[in-house]
Amino acid sequence: MKLFYSPGASSLAPHIALREAGLAFEPVLASIKTHKLPDGADYHAINPLGYVPLLELDDGTRLREVAAIVQYIADLVPTRNLAPANGTLPRYRLQEWLSFVGSELHKTFSPLNADIPEEGKKVFRDKLAARLQWLDGQLNGKPYLLGEHFSVADAYLFAVSRWAKPPHADLASYPHVRSHHDRVAARPAVQEALKAEGVPAQ
Repeated sequence: MKLFYSPGASSLAPHIALREAGLAFEPVLASIKTHKLPDGADYHAINPLGYVPLLELDDGTRLREVAAIVQYIADLVPTRNLAPANGTLPRYRLQEWLSFVGSELHKTFSPLNADIPEEGKKVFRDKLAARLQWLDGQLNGKPYLLGEHFSVADAYLFAVSRWAKPPHADLASYPHVRSHHDRVAARPAVQEALKAEGVPAQ
C-alpha cells in the first residue's frame, strides 16, 4: 500500500493507524502547497482533489478521506482493536467521533489559516472554542474517545489537536483534551509517525 501524505496534515491520522496496525506501507510525500510528488509528477493525477490523505491499495484501488481510510486500516487487522466490530453500537460511536472530528474540528481549523478578514476568523475561533469545551467534558474521566481503548478516532483527534496553537486555540484551556493529546503522543507508533514526518507532537 501507498499512503500519500503531507507532514503534519490530517494524513497523520492514517499514518498513525498504519503503524498501530503493524501494516507494511510506502509513505509518499505529496505536498499540499506545491501538489508535487518526489519525482516531480503532479499529485492531481493521483487525486484530482489535490489534498491528502490518499491510500492506494496493492491492486491500485484508491481510498480518500480520513474517516474511510482509518476504518479500512482498522478492519484489515481486527486483532489490534483499532475499531469496534462492524454492526455494533460501539462502531457507530466510532463513526460519530470520526464525523465530529472531521466536520466540527478539522473544518473549523481550516479557515483560521486562510486569507479572510479577522472578523470572519473570530467566528471560527468562537465555534472552535465551543466545540473544544464540549469535547473537554466528554473526555473527563476517559483516557480515549471510546473509553479505555485507543481507536483510530483518537489518531484523528490527535492529528487535528496538534493544530491548536495561540491565538486560534490553546489546549491549556482544555485540560482533558490536553491530557488526551499527551497520552496519544506517548504511544510508540505515534512517536514513529511523528519522527517519520519530521513534525513535533504539537
